[in-house]
Amino acid sequence: MKYRSAQPCVYLVAAALLLAGCGGGSSNSSMLMQPPPAPPPPPPPPAPPTLDPQYLASAPSPFAAGCDGVATPGTLFPNAEVEPSLAVNPQNTRNLVASWQEDRWSTGGSRGIVVGASNDGGTTWSQHALQFTRCAGGTPANGGDYERASNAWVAASPSGTAHVAALAFTGLALQPGSVSAVVASRSTDSGATWSATATLIRDTDGSFNDKVAITADPVTPHLVYAVWDRLTTTNSGVTWFVRSVDDGANWEVARAIYDPGPNNQTINNILVVLPNGMLIVFYVEIDTAANGALSTYFALIRSNDNGAAWSSPVKVTDDLSVGTRDPDTGQPVRDASILPEIAVGPGGSLFVVWQDARFSGGVRDGIALTRSDDGGLTWSAPVRVNANGAVAAFVPSVNVRADGTIGVAYFDFRANTSDRNTLLTDYWLARSANGSVWQETQIAAAFDLAIAPTSTATMPEGLFLGDYQGLVSIGTTFVPLFTRTSNGNRANPTDVFAAPAVSATAATTAAVAPSRSTVAPPDTMQMYRDSASWQRNVQENVARALRVRRFDARDDR
Repeated sequence: MKYRSAQPCVYLVAAALLLAGCGGGSSNSSMLMQPPPAPPPPPPPPAPPTLDPQYLASAPSPFAAGCDGVATPGTLFPNAEVEPSLAVNPQNTRNLVASWQEDRWSTGGSRGIVVGASNDGGTTWSQHALQFTRCAGGTPANGGDYERASNAWVAASPSGTAHVAALAFTGLALQPGSVSAVVASRSTDSGATWSATATLIRDTDGSFNDKVAITADPVTPHLVYAVWDRLTTTNSGVTWFVRSVDDGANWEVARAIYDPGPNNQTINNILVVLPNGMLIVFYVEIDTAANGALSTYFALIRSNDNGAAWSSPVKVTDDLSVGTRDPDTGQPVRDASILPEIAVGPGGSLFVVWQDARFSGGVRDGIALTRSDDGGLTWSAPVRVNANGAVAAFVPSVNVRADGTIGVAYFDFRANTSDRNTLLTDYWLARSANGSVWQETQIAAAFDLAIAPTSTATMPEGLFLGDYQGLVSIGTTFVPLFTRTSNGNRANPTDVFAAPAVSATAATTAAVAPSRSTVAPPDTMQMYRDSASWQRNVQENVARALRVRRFDARDDR
């Protein structure tokens, strides 16, 4: 009877899911009653990359309100420094000299040119305003009686003399009463003091001088050169050249060295010197067809006698850039889409970088590179340098170290978000020993390009950091000099920074995995000719960039 009466007890245990047993509680049942363990916490977010040191090169504006002496159109951006250039003293590589525009105007140019000097490799800087404009103390007596200045460029001679050339102007380009000049100054004490302003050319309203570059000959001591394009009211844009044979103390008479023909122009003339002493003037040519269509390509001329005579042009490549815009709002970025850069390697190889849309079928610009190993006569197929081809990349700079390593710096939008109120922008340095495999390092953390100064002639206004940035090398280290915004401080919208130790610190974690260059399709030009939208976008981009150079506005200078 006892056995039979035990069966219901067993069944109850099963029915009650072991909540009670015939003989009392169970130690196992209490374990079964515990709630399931909490899931492990999510892993912490990855630490932000450790960037190499960056040092402020610019300072608050030295210019007083109304210092230009006239009522001028446009919006002034006080404390906005843009478009830096950089050179290294060959006699003392710890001595760097830089230049930039100070207090940028939306309608072109700035209140003056400021030079910076560093004697510790770019860690600390002093600043000095050159007397190229009224705001910096320019007068008719000292050669600096101009309303605005722009496009400053620096160079350093083998002797250690530093040189700066810039544009200086008053009034609207090519309009009655306007004045346009190319001016220069030099320093023989590492940038501490500067000479009186030298006028390389000065024109009234019939001509406008644009995009000057100055070069000190590293092969023939004491030779210094400057080149630029000179626009006229007759729609010509000839390349001009001037030379100094005494390290910038005096200058010869400027003269034309290349005429692209009626209704055509050059722009972005840059002179480099090969190790054998040959001069190369690299430029962009923009030709206008009878129907108004624009074609843009890069070319060069050469001189074997220090600029006395020049060769016929050699074409480098076509320009297929579509320009840069905010991917969310469509606002233009005033970039370097028709302003390539060139550098010479230690063996005499030439390297050209530029913005180009050929790697995306005309969708967006990437950074292209081509090289020549025969003095510029033939050029390699363009390759894409920027690692992330899914976002626009713009304003490239190029330098080649003494060991042959190629460095290319550029901005891109890979950090940008969908927030239409911001435009997050990174600055990168890509390095390669052969031009095929590249290693990237992040130079600057993401900053908001949306608060940069604007250029009004692009309509809508284009965001502007400069047509170029600075990049040099000291030994095995690349040294970028660049503009970035102050992320919200509209009273100080931009500053110039030096990063004199990129990739030199062991703690750096910002480098990405090596990437292999993307070669443009061999039928790129046929793809371009077959794409009406790509052709239209290229045409519109060139027209936008040239709007004020050819007509009567004042931007893009």
